[in-house]
Amino acid sequence: MTMDGKSVPVKPRRRYNSSRRRQQALRTREDILEAAKQLFLSGGYAGTTIASIAEAADVSVETIYKGFGGKPGLVRAINEKGLEGAGPIPAEQRSDEMRTLERDPYRVMQRWGTFVTEVAPLVAPIGLLMRTAAATDPEMAVVLEEQDHVRLARMEHNARQLFERGDFREGVTLEHARDVLWAYSSVELYELLVIRQRWPLDIYGQFVAEGMIAALLPRRGEQGDSG
Repeated sequence: MTMDGKSVPVKPRRRYNSSRRRQQALRTREDILEAAKQLFLSGGYAGTTIASIAEAADVSVETIYKGFGGKPGLVRAINEKGLEGAGPIPAEQRSDEMRTLERDPYRVMQRWGTFVTEVAPLVAPIGLLMRTAAATDPEMAVVLEEQDHVRLARMEHNARQLFERGDFREGVTLEHARDVLWAYSSVELYELLVIRQRWPLDIYGQFVAEGMIAALLPRRGEQGDSG
């Protein structure tokens, strides 16, 4: 209010746009991970520096250390991003929903074969990088072991519902099913058949599905199979 008694319009305070800030932070994170992935795969783990990643992503070195803690954290984050698959919804979430809705275990494993063809090309290159780096770098050896345990736990999660529904062949334990899924989703199998032998992805996915079915499910028509 002025001295003559007239009120002065109050300029409204600008609302803080937290969503825009989050989007920018997410874009920065994506830029860092993409730059790190490209440099790691082209120059190797030991030959890639945080400074070179920062320059490629147009961020400060401090930003990378603050967000990821260094090269091991970057590799972990790149691998976890690859496991999300190519779609807008993470592959694990889509897999869980499919497994819950689909009652035919044969179709479940066929779909898992398709998921492998989506995820494996994204995680295999960084997985092989982890394996190579772990041979000489203790920090990367820890990351590799950690990621192996994460994948093993995920495969047990995948197997549990089918096991509890009684879908597996008689005598197949939860642990055995977990290990079979773990082997068929491994970087090593992808490396042998797709990278080295140049199998087409669709053939590879079919091989994975058929292998899991043969190892874990009864033959069609056995144990009350309705398929």
